Amino acid sequence: MSDLTTCFAGIRCPNPFWLASGPPTNCADQVMRAFDAGWGGAVWKTIGEPIVNTSSRYSSVDWNGQRMMGFNNIELISDRPIEVNLREIAEVKKRYPNNAVIASLMVDSKREVWHDIVKRSEDAGADGLELNFGCPHGMSERGMGSAVGQVPDYACMITGWVKEVARTPVLIKLTPNITDIRMVARAARQGGADALSAINTINSITGIDLDTLTPRPNVGGLSAHGGYCGPAVKPIALHLVQQIASDPEVGLPISGIGGVSGWREAAEFILLGCGTVQVCTAAMHYGYRIVEDMIDGLSNWMDEKGFRTLDDFRGLSLPKVTEWKHLDLNYRIVARINHDTCIGCDLCYIACWDGAHQCIHLNGHTVPTVVTTPIAKLDSLHATNDATPEVRIPRIDEDECVGCNLCWLVCPVENCITMEKIETGRPPESWEQRTHA
Repeated sequence: MSDLTTCFAGIRCPNPFWLASGPPTNCADQVMRAFDAGWGGAVWKTIGEPIVNTSSRYSSVDWNGQRMMGFNNIELISDRPIEVNLREIAEVKKRYPNNAVIASLMVDSKREVWHDIVKRSEDAGADGLELNFGCPHGMSERGMGSAVGQVPDYACMITGWVKEVARTPVLIKLTPNITDIRMVARAARQGGADALSAINTINSITGIDLDTLTPRPNVGGLSAHGGYCGPAVKPIALHLVQQIASDPEVGLPISGIGGVSGWREAAEFILLGCGTVQVCTAAMHYGYRIVEDMIDGLSNWMDEKGFRTLDDFRGLSLPKVTEWKHLDLNYRIVARINHDTCIGCDLCYIACWDGAHQCIHLNGHTVPTVVTTPIAKLDSLHATNDATPEVRIPRIDEDECVGCNLCWLVCPVENCITMEKIETGRPPESWEQRTHA
């Protein structure tokens, strides 16, 4: 049986699944219900001087029938008094001593103010501190959040202030709204950070109401840019995590954030070096119990792969990411179509001719089909006598196929199109090798 117990930057918890700082960790009742559901840890909704939030604050991007494919919010930090949040942290740690409770903090850029909030948070029992240097809206306009995280010198300075008094591990939450995230990661390391959290949300406007002409969310006829998260940001988050994890000047544990909706995404972040993964949007969408499937799914996958602990596969994908100039130019794949499963939708043909390299043709051959596929069922309604419906199979010119993957990506039938390696008889050769030969 796989073992999901985790020790992240010295913080122990039963599994790597943490709730990220946000609405699902706003109060003790929520965090305790989450721990009952199985979450290993929780990063408390960011604590600081209470603010007033707007009434309309969320919006989303729906795609192809999926709600909240991308999620946007203009909500700021906790609107509850600091002492209330700290009192509830103490109560949660009293009841759940084995789960990780991380205090997310954001205050004015003054040494004495940071010293005060750090001491009070640790006295309340927080297992660690996450410094919110990433919030892209509202707080950044007040000189906090990403206004700190976008300036390496500020990030280093404030991290140093916190480390002067902190007794627990200090995590720095990084903003993706920056040219090179590694610069601030290095600055956090220089300031004495124990770990990093990446990424915070991405600046965004999710859409405009075409009746009112006001971007969403609508606050009395006006809107503002917000933080974008959810499944849509996972590719960006994975890239930035890889950048940090591969940088020899950083070398800190990473808590991965951004589009984690299930165990597969969690495995991907861990494969790129993360020690824990944080979840917010998926918990808001589906509730705390999604962690049950995350735990079971990751455990089963680890068992299938023969991984006993998370350390057995952490970072295994990092050596497989390189610069383009090192890729093998003599490696070749081509697309092939399974005649038995093709439904004749022609999507591959259209995509190839209009969006790729014109190597799929419709002068192939037709085959009889069993009346079980959607296309065949439709054809059978119009069939006369006892005629057997036929499907026209597209033909791939393998000499012209560049192996771009587009037809495979658009095909609606799983495994109908496969991308298969072709032996070229040539040794591996990269662009760098070719240009320096």
